[in-house]
Formats: sequence, structure tokens, C-alpha cells
Amino acid sequence: MKSLDIVLIEDDDNDAELAIIALKKAIKNVEVMRLKDGEEALDFFATNQNLAQKPKLILLDLKMPKIDGLEVLKKIRSYEWVKNCPIVMLTSSREHKDIIESYNLGINSYVVKPVSFKEFADTISSIGRYWLSVNEESK
Repeated sequence: MKSLDIVLIEDDDNDAELAIIALKKAIKNVEVMRLKDGEEALDFFATNQNLAQKPKLILLDLKMPKIDGLEVLKKIRSYEWVKNCPIVMLTSSREHKDIIESYNLGINSYVVKPVSFKEFADTISSIGRYWLSVNEESK
């Protein structure tokens, strides 16, 4: 596998497609891998612990079938190879308990998905640019 910039864990096909389009438009040559649910995400992180390069950013949906984002977050944070990787919880939930639990489990940012197409694309672009261009990553 070549360089992996962003892992997008999103069960909604429309949100995932829009996010990938927005990221590729905002960031030249960005490599995005989409995982469709929590089960697929846990399998990926468990079986790829020997990757030469960790993702620069993980975008994680909270409300997913099978295994929710909080369970995925707990497990990801237990893997040494991605323990310090920035994780942005990207969700429609504004519930205080979800926000608190997400931060307690180690997310770096909690973003509520905007409803409008343009605002969603703008938000995703901003997140990608910030974490891949502005933020200094840990090596």
C-alpha cells in the first residue's frame, strides 16, 4: 500500500462519497481509504499493524451499524501504531453524552455534520486541510 493520508469510516454511502470528493478537491494528491462500518474498521486496524506509515487522519462516524464509533475509537486507541493518530468524530449527534464520551476516549475533535451539501463539503475540506496541512503531526 502506498501512502495513506486519511481513513474515512462512514456507513452512509452519500456522506462518504461527498467527503471523498471534497477532500480530493481541497487537498492535492490526497489518498483516502473508506471503510464502510465499524466491523470493517476494526478488521483493517487489527490486520494492518505493520504498515510502514500510519494514516495522517482518521474521520470516524459515531452512529454506525454492527459496531458504533465509540467502540471503534476504544479499540483504535489501544493499537500502538495509531495510538497518536488524529481522530475526528464526524457525526449527526449533538448529544452531550456522545461528545463527552468521545473526548474521554481520545478523539481530537468532534464535528457535527452540517445538513446542507455545500456546508458539509466545506466542513470536510476544512478538516482535511487543517489536519494534513496546518497541524504538525507526531512521528
